[in-house]
Amino acid sequence: MKTIVICSGGLDSVSLAHKVAAEHQLIGLVSFDYGQRHRKELEFAGACAKRLGVPHEIIDITAIGRHLTGSALTDDVEVPDGHYAEETMKATVVPNRNAIMLAIAFGLAAAQKADAVAVAVHGGDHFIYPDCRPGFIDAFQQMQNQALDGYASVSLCAPYVTISKADIVADGARHETPFAETWSCYKGGERHCGRCGTCVERREAFHLAGIADPTEYDDADFWIAATSGFSAEEVK
Repeated sequence: MKTIVICSGGLDSVSLAHKVAAEHQLIGLVSFDYGQRHRKELEFAGACAKRLGVPHEIIDITAIGRHLTGSALTDDVEVPDGHYAEETMKATVVPNRNAIMLAIAFGLAAAQKADAVAVAVHGGDHFIYPDCRPGFIDAFQQMQNQALDGYASVSLCAPYVTISKADIVADGARHETPFAETWSCYKGGERHCGRCGTCVERREAFHLAGIADPTEYDDADFWIAATSGFSAEEVK
């Protein structure tokens, strides 16, 4: 399938780009600048596109992002530390972000005669982010079938939607993803902080996958206390 990958520059989407390049016909990466404080991730997305030899488009939706207020990812709100599935992580929700990005990506795919749009939402996102759950993915596909009826047929490819971050690390390793060339941290500092939800999840994923983590963290051991004894009920 001729596939466009939505790539943030994070571990998940870069791993997905390498997977699609190996298994399908990767025709490009698309990233979104919505005013996120960790926009340095976009540089990693660009590096991924260059490595895989495909075009990289950055879509500027900062004008929209300015109105999606209240998130620690876009506003002057402190990014919480702790387990990625804690209630406090709801501060990192950007309302309807994936629906907005996917709608644009599907328009690009239809215009470019692509067969699919791939997105790296995964099982660990289900606790906090409603637009990362299987129900959303299925409903979005149905909506796009109607929106493009008679004009284009584009599939939404979400191969990680029911698996864990550790599974993604294992899959990325199989496809020779250069994990050091990915950015996850929500705080956007010089190095990964090691304390925000996505850093904790990243560090834990490498541990569970049994794969060496090449990431440099300001606090490399915080994840142990953050994940110890914590459990969260899966949200479908």
